[in-house]
Amino acid sequence: MKAMKKMSRIVAGFVCFAFMVGMSSCASAPKVSREDISEQIDLSGDWNDTDSQMVSKDMIGDVLGRQWLTDYQTQQGKKPRVIVGSVLNKSHEHINTETFIKDLERELINSGRIGFVASAQQRGELREERTEQSMHARADTVKSMGKEYGADFMLKGQVNSIIDQAGKKAVKFYQIDLELIDLESNEKAWIGQKKIKKFVKRPGSKF
Repeated sequence: MKAMKKMSRIVAGFVCFAFMVGMSSCASAPKVSREDISEQIDLSGDWNDTDSQMVSKDMIGDVLGRQWLTDYQTQQGKKPRVIVGSVLNKSHEHINTETFIKDLERELINSGRIGFVASAQQRGELREERTEQSMHARADTVKSMGKEYGADFMLKGQVNSIIDQAGKKAVKFYQIDLELIDLESNEKAWIGQKKIKKFVKRPGSKF
């Protein structure tokens, strides 16, 4: 009888422990909801997707509205071809500049006002594919070497930031500078600048 009671207590204890573990897991499980990608959501106050999309849209709108584009089309009788070079992150935080570059590329291409040249990495992959075709593909489907379009201009720039902090409050300032450079003459056809200022207040004091 004593053995039965002892066994019952062990089983009951195990069941109770399992229940508590289960409740703890449920309590710590994250709550996830799908949001509209156009909705502005700021959690940390750091650079985010909203900043990337807003800056790329505004700055590409500016570069395409300047005199250099009209002058080039008048003189050359065609749309200029552009390539996006490096965008350096010189800010205080990690910024995925590849995402920002893709936002810039998308705005440029979708404008329909310029031609767009593949990046150096993409060109290397494409050349490798053409080499493979020349050796293995049917002759009437092989794409020829030496017919690439060269870019006329390169767009490049950098992201800088300043933090002004006092206690639990901080002002985060971002400055994005972009330049459009003529690849033949090295002349700067356009210089653009976008500034973002964020006021952040949080319970902790560490930013």
